[in-house]
Amino acid sequence: MTFNFKNVYINDVATIAGPYEKKGPISKYFDKSYSDFYFGEKTFEDAEVKMLSESVNKVLEKVGKDSADVFISGDLLNQIISSNLTALNLNIPYLGIYNACTTSTEGLILASSLIDSKKIKSAITSVSSHNCTSERQFRYPVEYGGSKPKVMTFTSTGACSAYVSNQKSNIKIESGTIGRVVDMGIKDVYNMGGVMAPAAAQTIYDHLKDTNRDISYYDLIVTGDLGIYGKEILKKYMQEVYNIELKKYNDCGVMLYDLENQDVYAGASGPACLPLVSYSLILKRMMKGELKRVLLVATGALHSPTLVNQKKSIPALSHAISLEVVE
Repeated sequence: MTFNFKNVYINDVATIAGPYEKKGPISKYFDKSYSDFYFGEKTFEDAEVKMLSESVNKVLEKVGKDSADVFISGDLLNQIISSNLTALNLNIPYLGIYNACTTSTEGLILASSLIDSKKIKSAITSVSSHNCTSERQFRYPVEYGGSKPKVMTFTSTGACSAYVSNQKSNIKIESGTIGRVVDMGIKDVYNMGGVMAPAAAQTIYDHLKDTNRDISYYDLIVTGDLGIYGKEILKKYMQEVYNIELKKYNDCGVMLYDLENQDVYAGASGPACLPLVSYSLILKRMMKGELKRVLLVATGALHSPTLVNQKKSIPALSHAISLEVVE
């Protein structure tokens, strides 16, 4: 299902990153990055709340506002506590959302729909993820030091916020596609790229079909966090199932880190992965005129420890947002 939007714009963004992201190839584009996982706080969870709050405050500072009509946010922790505690101190009407690592595009679709329907004039959409909080919740605490297979992705540490409104800017949100849940029967909790790639393929195909567009319409298509193996699975899957060749394509999980020199397995994952790359490097390339049309395809594995412990397969979901430069 695809919605076309009129008069919905990204006015500004803010990105806060962690220590591995700080050492990555696009670190110069972040608003702020930390050298350790605690950020001066006592717990990893407090650190995640801190960076999410900082991203919201930073984007408000950039746009010269002190509020927005609604705050839409999500993260990976139980009951999305990072977003809840951030909202507690904002005094802004709040929608807490969860679609795993595709939450960033879900938030943009919701905000754009509210603005397009003239229910609101502005929104802040945010996401966060923290490597240590996520590992503790979904697998094992990092202190255990357990070995992991090479197909596993490394949860990114970051918080990203976008200020979206009906006030014209250089970047418009042209459309958004709500994805479908896909389950290919994969039970391997470490193979998230393989789990999510078919969902991304389904959403890309649905978006092109709904909009009656060829793949060449976009200067760049980026997926959320498939990693190096999931990226290749997607390319092969698109070719064999839909007869679509992905040429102008990359994955943010591959772009966020220096995969040859950083010990991050198959690349980055987490809700912050796609916006850390797209809100920094990709938007700057659009502002420079290097890219005019970009399709952001966030990907999410909808798994939980309960599913894994009961030996059930892991479903996946993907939502897409089309960004265009305003001529």
